[in-house]
Amino acid sequence: MNIEKILLLFAIAISTVGTIWIIAKDWRRYGLLFLISAIVGETICYIFVKFGFYSFPLRLLPNLSPMPFFAILTVFPFYVMLGVRYSPVKWQWKIPFYWVFVHIGMTLEVLALNFTSIIRYNRFWDVWDSYTWWWIYLLLFEYIGGLIVPGTKRKPINIEHLNYGRLGWLLLHFVLIATVFLGGFYLGRVTHTQ
Repeated sequence: MNIEKILLLFAIAISTVGTIWIIAKDWRRYGLLFLISAIVGETICYIFVKFGFYSFPLRLLPNLSPMPFFAILTVFPFYVMLGVRYSPVKWQWKIPFYWVFVHIGMTLEVLALNFTSIIRYNRFWDVWDSYTWWWIYLLLFEYIGGLIVPGTKRKPINIEHLNYGRLGWLLLHFVLIATVFLGGFYLGRVTHTQ
């Protein structure tokens, strides 16, 4: 077993444990959110693979699906539920909160793109397209999650932790500055090799 398969299994294991932990808070509502986000995530990914936008050369069960079915089934819904459970109440704070989510997700995707055989971008697809779709997917499910999961079943981050000088503010800015720097480095590297 190579390191890429270990990475996929690790992602599936962590997201499965996280999913079970969140669903245990309210299995009906979070379970419904899980199902909807899993179905939408699998469908969007399948359509994009069929259009040839990207491909997944390495899959745990290559005969089952043209994409990493179990990774998409667990990782993306877990990310959605994590966001819905902990996102701040007010939208002016939700945007920086999800900004960090998108940047972490994109950093992991670009690392997988450049250093593994897990994903490959094909025709008409690039980092900007993935970045855009991360935003669409997560904000769509923040809205849907708000309809399904009531405020009493959520645990929003206290916005005081995001105020200037607090730990949340430092972490938020560290992630954003580091990932923007890495994005610029990646863009320079890609542009230089073309």
